[in-house]
Amino acid sequence: MTLVVDFDSWSRHQLDTVESALSAWVPGAAPAGLGLAMRYGVLDGGKRLRPLLVLAAAEAVNGPCEAALRAACAVELIHAYSLVHDDMPCMDNDVLRRGKPTVHVQFGEAQAMLAGDAMQALAFEVLTPDQGVPRALQAKLCSLLARAAGHDGMAGGQAIDLASIGMTLDEQSLRDMHHRKTGALLQASVLMGAACGECSPVAWQALSEYGDAMGLAFQVVDDILDVTQASETLGKTAGKDIHNNKPTYVTVLGLDAARRHARELREKAQTALARSGLVDVTWLIQLADKVVERDC
Repeated sequence: MTLVVDFDSWSRHQLDTVESALSAWVPGAAPAGLGLAMRYGVLDGGKRLRPLLVLAAAEAVNGPCEAALRAACAVELIHAYSLVHDDMPCMDNDVLRRGKPTVHVQFGEAQAMLAGDAMQALAFEVLTPDQGVPRALQAKLCSLLARAAGHDGMAGGQAIDLASIGMTLDEQSLRDMHHRKTGALLQASVLMGAACGECSPVAWQALSEYGDAMGLAFQVVDDILDVTQASETLGKTAGKDIHNNKPTYVTVLGLDAARRHARELREKAQTALARSGLVDVTWLIQLADKVVERDC
């Protein structure tokens, strides 16, 4: 067995593993073309940051591979379903995602709605196999994911986002919205990985703070890229938030201050890791760098 010693090799290996598992678990044979729409929405695209956070955190606590892989795929299924629904005309009405037409453009609105519904359900099916993952761990993983995706997390944040169109938000209100809409699922990714192994209360708190900082940093950088990069680079429609008159970190703080804030959040995340007491958090540190330094 070859020891993986650099982040790029580690991440490529993990991404290949996640892609293979998703391909195996997302059913192309679901009836009436539903499986095709599901696979279109989740396979062959995206940064897979959330699965990488799950797997990096699981490695930091020596968690079992089977549970961690299932958690990684479940998080990505929830994320993918949210994108399918967010892109629909009743939400953000976007036509480009991950460099290709959005699911409702490709398959129609009704099929897109059903594909998102089915991916959400499949996430919890993946987390609850008949064997391979202890039942207590299954329950913990389901609880973490459901809370992050529901009314107090991602769905609630999206509701605030839609209600805030055309409004002026202060920084605290913007932070609260994105802590729910984007941050909750990223934080849950870290904690689901941590739940797969032995994690002291001190380490759990540190990883929770790391995940919270990374969730906000990701959104700050997303807002920056929305005004500094082209659609071809992003793989989605650039300038969409400004066009839709939505408050962002750039509109609230300004571009330079938003960039400084992203770096501050990275430092906060890495400071949390330093006091976790965990022996090896290398991949989590590297992921923090990747989030802040990314250009797409």
